[in-house]
Amino acid sequence: MRARVGGYLTAACLSMVLSGCATPMVHPVHQQVTDIAYSDVPRELNKVTLPTYRVEPPDILLISAVSSARSAAAPLRTGDQLLIQIANGLPLATESDPELNPLEYQAELSLDVQFKLINREFMVGNDGTVDLGPAYGQIPVEGMSLDESRVAIDRHLREVVGLSNPVVSVRLLDIGAPQPVAGEHLVRPDGTVSLGVYGEIPVAGLTLSEVKLAVEHHLARYLHRPEVSVDVLAYNSKVYYVVTDFGGLGQQVVRLPVTGNETVLDAIAQIEGLSSSSSKKVWIARPAPAGSTHAQILDVHWEEIVAEGITTTNYQILPGDRVYVEADWLIATDNLLSKIFAPLERTFGVITLGSGTVQNLKFFDSRFSGGGVGGGF
Repeated sequence: MRARVGGYLTAACLSMVLSGCATPMVHPVHQQVTDIAYSDVPRELNKVTLPTYRVEPPDILLISAVSSARSAAAPLRTGDQLLIQIANGLPLATESDPELNPLEYQAELSLDVQFKLINREFMVGNDGTVDLGPAYGQIPVEGMSLDESRVAIDRHLREVVGLSNPVVSVRLLDIGAPQPVAGEHLVRPDGTVSLGVYGEIPVAGLTLSEVKLAVEHHLARYLHRPEVSVDVLAYNSKVYYVVTDFGGLGQQVVRLPVTGNETVLDAIAQIEGLSSSSSKKVWIARPAPAGSTHAQILDVHWEEIVAEGITTTNYQILPGDRVYVEADWLIATDNLLSKIFAPLERTFGVITLGSGTVQNLKFFDSRFSGGGVGGGF
């Protein structure tokens, strides 16, 4: 009886599966693009250049400063090298009497040695000051611009040293600014890139030319006429997908970057060809606008592309495309039957095992109970 029921179930399921396979499943939207192969859709030997690239997360930009001289308004920092010139400064001491007080004997010295001219380099120390020597002292300049530092030195010479008419000049020797902007810059999820100590700027949705202008405009607050170069190091935001169906046992999705030159053949080559469970039925599902009720499907004639070199359906891949590889229908049928009958086989196996166990127990019970001690042995 169990065998008869199992046979009925098997026949019914097999009939259902085979009847479904007898009528091939046709994607309903395929009928909307029957003439797509004869349209102007880009394909091998007839490709188009992609639109102007716009930066999006998580692209990686390569930014370098071609010209990065510090502006005159840039604040001085510890370690800066300054050329300080002071005229009408303190008088020189004579060789005969090196202990002369310069201020006391200033009027008695000859004009050719009367005034000492400072003309040398000074470094902004760790304490933020420049040390002009014991006669002049230390002057805080860190955080000041060049003009502000000149005014501070002039005021110090007048008010502290006591000079009446000093002439002060201050120049920055190391005008080249540090390069925290040079290098690789990841576009963050919020669409900004970091420029190190110079802050951050939004770049999402901008072209490379617009990013260049935005960076230069931002750096102009810190540098003198900055000039930068911008390029894309990693095109991470423009991608396409290759979806391989495994006939009811899941799907594999591979995400690949778009470089502007890929075709369907390139896409399949990236996943090392069709799998053993794949059919030769391939199509491109191109993203439809939001709210659209019609899919954009491009049928691919795989055998023509690889075996005959016919490029009609070897379409150019565009950002967002889904290259779909359908499973072989025999593999899909086998997987479906396995899913249906595997639970039944396990159930019947358990029932059969239980029934056999019960029969064996009854046999041994009838053999050794009530049959006599010596019967049969």
